[in-house]
Amino acid sequence: MQEGLFGADEGERGTTFFEAGPTAPLAARMRPRSLDEIAGQRHLLAEGKPLRRLIEGSGAASVVLYGPPGTGKTTIASLIAQATGQNFVALSALSSGVKEVRQVIDRARRDLARGERTVLFIDEVHRFSKTQQDSLLAAVENRTVLLVAATTENPSFSVVAPLLSRSLLLKLESLDDADIAALLDRAVADERGLGGRVVLEEEAREQLVLLAGGDARRSLTYLEAAAEAVDDGGAITLDVVRNNVNRAVVRYDRDGDQHYDVVSAFIKSIRGSDVDAALHYLARMIEAGEDPRFIARRLIIHASEDIGMADPSALQVATAAAQAVQFIGMPEGRLPLAQATIHLATAPKSPAVIQSITRAQNDIRAGKAGPVPAHLRDGHYEGAKKMGNAVGYVFPHDDPRGVVTQRYIPEGLDDAVYYEPTDHGNEKRIRDYIGRLRRIVRGK
Repeated sequence: MQEGLFGADEGERGTTFFEAGPTAPLAARMRPRSLDEIAGQRHLLAEGKPLRRLIEGSGAASVVLYGPPGTGKTTIASLIAQATGQNFVALSALSSGVKEVRQVIDRARRDLARGERTVLFIDEVHRFSKTQQDSLLAAVENRTVLLVAATTENPSFSVVAPLLSRSLLLKLESLDDADIAALLDRAVADERGLGGRVVLEEEAREQLVLLAGGDARRSLTYLEAAAEAVDDGGAITLDVVRNNVNRAVVRYDRDGDQHYDVVSAFIKSIRGSDVDAALHYLARMIEAGEDPRFIARRLIIHASEDIGMADPSALQVATAAAQAVQFIGMPEGRLPLAQATIHLATAPKSPAVIQSITRAQNDIRAGKAGPVPAHLRDGHYEGAKKMGNAVGYVFPHDDPRGVVTQRYIPEGLDDAVYYEPTDHGNEKRIRDYIGRLRRIVRGK
């Protein structure tokens, strides 16, 4: 088999790539061998669902499996290959290119002529370039191969549209607590796993479920780490788990949709004035190693977009937090970021700033951009007054009110109203007198 292909010699069939010996990691040894052993994914495995038909060997459509790590993408690929009983080839996007893809397709075409179908499994398909993905199109469309592609990233961002249109897109969900607990119990008892040599106490199980975060592979990895610290016949206690499993790994991909989902939830929580939720998502980003400058930029944008003049100090606080983070770095930078998050989440909200500039820009784009009134034009150069520039301008500070009746807005926009303050926070004070200002300025 060429470099980049998992398997043994030319023509090998079956699922040997997925078989695990006694020295393999616990997660590999406990990989489900049948449909009944798959944990979770009930929404995809019900009777009559396309995924179930594929695993049972009666489906014909290629699939893109999309979901977080540890949800069963590789397992499902192995079961589909096992069900077909025909040629199975696995490619890794990390080590394969167009050349390897074409070699597999050429061989699959020859085998198909003899009545033998090929299941092509591509792990981390999002790492394939557009050219590499395009090289699959004809083979998938003509069903030269049955493609099973796996990705942890949203395919809308990472898989080319023509390949998506030729495949079923199936989203796998994180496992729930009950599924993880069942997996742990099975691994403790099963001969493929720990074979009953240890006892898993209830509190320890609960802690492992919590640390797993819906990831089956992670739960079994942590269980194995804890079991290694216990003698045969001993018990895995809560203290054993705490002493051998350092911390939960935050599920967060800085280049994928998890990144965008958490950031979106962070901003929406601030906008919704849920300070606790906002701090939760801030902590997730920090723990996952998100660039603190990115977080600070989002806070600055939010301070104007969703708070604005309802609390003008919000922008100052967000900007100060950004400067503080740049000055002191991490981990101490989490403090000004948290302070700014709390300030923004608890501040009165107003969308008036973004609405006002959007309305003004819409008028400009619609062609409502008349000449600048002559008396407002620059008059500091020779000959300006002869052209009528700056002639007739009234200096507002000469009026005891500090405001005078005078045209500022171009002709044709006399009734334009872009900024409409809310009655939240500081904008309530602005709202009380902005109408009076407009009446004086426009002489109405």
